[in-house]
Amino acid sequence: MKLPNIKFKNSTVFTVDTTSNIPLPLFLHNVPAGFPSPADDYIETALDLNKHLIDHPHSTFFVKVTGNSMLGANIREGDILIVDRTLEPINNKIVIAVVDGELTVKRLKKKYNAISLVPENNDYPELSITNQEFRIWGVVTYIIHKAK
Repeated sequence: MKLPNIKFKNSTVFTVDTTSNIPLPLFLHNVPAGFPSPADDYIETALDLNKHLIDHPHSTFFVKVTGNSMLGANIREGDILIVDRTLEPINNKIVIAVVDGELTVKRLKKKYNAISLVPENNDYPELSITNQEFRIWGVVTYIIHKAK
C-alpha cells in the first residue's frame, strides 16, 4: 500500500516505497582506507537499502532538508532525512517537530517539565516550547547526503 505524500506549510514529506527492489552488490570484505583491494572476488550477496535503513516501512518517511541550522549534527541543506514516527522522541534525539504548522529538524532537549528544540549551529537560537502549537512528528534515524 503506497501512502500519499504529506504537505506542510513549507515542506513535503515523502513516503517510503518498499515495493521497489534494487539489489546492490554487498562486499563482505572490509574496505581499507589505505592500500586498494581488488574487491570483485568478495561479492557475497545483495543489499536492499529498504531492509537495511527502514525498520517500520508504514511509519517511515523521507524529508528533504532546507537551511543549515543542524550543521554540527552533519545535516546540511539538500540532505534527505529518514524519519521513523514509531520511535519514542527521547531527550537528545534529533527529531522532526511541527511548530506552528511548520516542520523543523532540531535536537530535542527535555529538562524537568521544559522542552527545547536546539539547533546544531551557533548562528541559530534555541527554541523553548511555551505557547506554540507543537508536536514531535518523528525521530531522525539516518541522514543521506553526497560525500564531499
